Amino acid sequence: MRREDIADLTAFVTVAEEGSFTKAATRLGISQSALSQIVRRLEDRLGLRLLARTTRSVAPTPAGDRLVRRLGPLLREIDSDLAELSEFRDTPTGNIRITSVEHAAKTILIPALAEVLPGYPDVNVEVIVDYGLVDVVADRFDAGVRLGEQVAKDMISVRISPDIPMAIVGAPAYLTQHPVPKTPEDLVEHRAINLRLPSSETINAWRLSKNGEAKRVRVEGALSFNTVELIRKSVLLGQGLAYLPRDQVEDDLARGTLSQVLADWTPPLPGYHLYYPNRRHSSPAFRLVVDALKARLRRLS
Repeated sequence: MRREDIADLTAFVTVAEEGSFTKAATRLGISQSALSQIVRRLEDRLGLRLLARTTRSVAPTPAGDRLVRRLGPLLREIDSDLAELSEFRDTPTGNIRITSVEHAAKTILIPALAEVLPGYPDVNVEVIVDYGLVDVVADRFDAGVRLGEQVAKDMISVRISPDIPMAIVGAPAYLTQHPVPKTPEDLVEHRAINLRLPSSETINAWRLSKNGEAKRVRVEGALSFNTVELIRKSVLLGQGLAYLPRDQVEDDLARGTLSQVLADWTPPLPGYHLYYPNRRHSSPAFRLVVDALKARLRRLS
């Protein structure tokens, strides 16, 4: 196969996976018009239409879909094999993509990466924040970070954090107007500021337990967000109660700008895990990131 054939097939697979010439062109670092010409040239050479184009979307035809399903894994394997060649260099090099929830990115990934990356200028890490349950293989991530219980069984899973203390909090102004809840049942009298989960299109359940009795409670409220920081800002303004990692509101509790309720009903969540596909090899750059996260956990434990 000619070298240009491989390049053209790679371009086609990228467009099919992104569902957009614009996004694919950005990913490949070429112009949209050049990418369109490449795909058209490939279709002409094969005598097949590979992509169905409309003004709003791009999707593979049946022939294109078959080609994507065959070629996609092969091209990703080639990328992985090329990345592994960096082990023959004196220092690690390469790009690492990680999907993570916001809290883990803020409290675990950023501090660990800040310690290790300055010493390795050829290692680049991209962290994408997403509360959905991401398929790291299909979405071309090297790894993901989620609570340990959320990791699929076919993934390698590495614990990277201790358990996560949680707190139900409200502003004093809110709690003067609403009775302080003593039991989970009292929460029906309150408004909540919730975290919206994109995968299930539901709000995040509050995990409560006491004396062996466990409950998952969804408290109604007019406000929901997809970031912890926006929830915190809203609870500080007296908009309702919120269920948040305690380390994100520790200073607010110390200053008295927030108060914790139902503390005896609020257990910690299981710690975060890094998860990734079960591959025979991983690049030195990826092992560098994994080792940095493990080292940080040892210091925190």
